[in-house]
Amino acid sequence: MVTNTTTTTPPARAYGYADLPHLMALMTGDEKHGPAATSTLDALWVLYDRVLRVTPERADDPGRDRFLLSKGHGPMAYYAVLAAKGFLPVAWLEGFGSYDSPLGHHPDRMLVPGAEIGSGSLGHGLPVAVGTALGLRAQGRTGPAVWTLVGDAEMDEGSNHEAIAFAGPARLDRLHVLVIDNASASHARPGGLQARFEAAGWSAETVDGRDHDALYAAFTAPHPGRPRVVVARVEPKD
Repeated sequence: MVTNTTTTTPPARAYGYADLPHLMALMTGDEKHGPAATSTLDALWVLYDRVLRVTPERADDPGRDRFLLSKGHGPMAYYAVLAAKGFLPVAWLEGFGSYDSPLGHHPDRMLVPGAEIGSGSLGHGLPVAVGTALGLRAQGRTGPAVWTLVGDAEMDEGSNHEAIAFAGPARLDRLHVLVIDNASASHARPGGLQARFEAAGWSAETVDGRDHDALYAAFTAPHPGRPRVVVARVEPKD
């Protein structure tokens, strides 16, 4: 008697927030910029888990939300989140930073699935995000949101202030900026980072960068007619 059998492929493992430390631990080697990476971990997770409308299957969909990593130092958290969400194989993490690995010390959009830009040069992510939001508006695409993550030290770069000054009056309300404030900037801003954006007509809020519910509420707050910035404060870097 012939018995028919069906072979099924087990589903891919689902990873959650609790798995992120393990995924980051898979990445070894020098120049990891560990504190710079871990300062972004919670905010990145909330974005990809609860806010961004993008999946591995929709990575090239014109209607997807765009996330641009400007804080290119310490991309370990970014790679861990992308792996957890299925954009790239977890097996890639162990080769982080090696000669033949697609996961370099700065993300390369040509090598890293899900990466919208190559990053590493401080101060260019926000201007690129402004251009992306303008481009989507010109195409009549009002659905996709544009997000960029910058570090507070990047606010020392003049290119960011030019972008801030332009985006407010341009009423780029599909533009969102997440500033990770770990007290690493060299120059203080009068009134703080939130006040700098508000002076240019942005909707702005400062929250605890480790509080997931506070981050989610700030990320999803209405801001009609104005770009939005969320300043996420975390412990100072080592």
